[in-house]
Amino acid sequence: MRRNLVLGNWKQNTNKATAAALLKDIKLTLEKNPTKTEIGVVPPALYVDMAFKMAAECGFNVGVQNISAFDKGAYTGEIGADMAASCGVKYALIGHSERREYFNENAEILLNKVELALQNDLIPVYCMGEDLATRKAGNHIADIQQQIEDVIFKLTVKKLNEIVLAYEPNWAIGTGETASAEQAQEVHGFIRKIMTEKFGAAGNDITILYGGSCKPSNAPELFSQPDIDGGLIGGASLNAADFIAISNSF
Repeated sequence: MRRNLVLGNWKQNTNKATAAALLKDIKLTLEKNPTKTEIGVVPPALYVDMAFKMAAECGFNVGVQNISAFDKGAYTGEIGADMAASCGVKYALIGHSERREYFNENAEILLNKVELALQNDLIPVYCMGEDLATRKAGNHIADIQQQIEDVIFKLTVKKLNEIVLAYEPNWAIGTGETASAEQAQEVHGFIRKIMTEKFGAAGNDITILYGGSCKPSNAPELFSQPDIDGGLIGGASLNAADFIAISNSF
């Protein structure tokens, strides 16, 4: 179901001590500035258990940054969807541009991951975005459509209420550059349009997040757009005050 949601993707940041400090800061900040928005932290996998202990005290959810494309077996270093689910994880990021670019994750791999997440009662957060050359060439809409058709269009309607989509223009991730509210809404509106054309009312109800240098100063304008339901937050999620401020931007 469509809802307001803000997820904090810590990426490969923090060590045990700084992760603990950040979680404590989030707890203290929430006590001072509670939010009605559903929030979740997506730490490095080593800190998931630590995050759960704090989540139990202040009510946020926990996700993982990646899951394996394989069910189980001799895949050293991989985190199975069943493993994440057994730890109580709610969300799994799939298809982030950094995974696509640095780890060569293609549509087949991403579809396997989405299906395994769903089979294990995880909510896949399927990420998509375009690079700067594609944007400048005016081909960003076609690129996003292809990324949706390659994976999401292969799912059944009954699975749609169990997934979240995230649009992250690659050129705005970690660069300080942000898509304008109008640019973000253009893509979000297009995503909702083709999802509705394909899946009917279920497609219209899907939650779509924006990511890409979202911060307290621009979150209110972004979140006021009709088809933006929240954010997948990178750098700003490493600061508790900024993360909660973004969560309170609706």
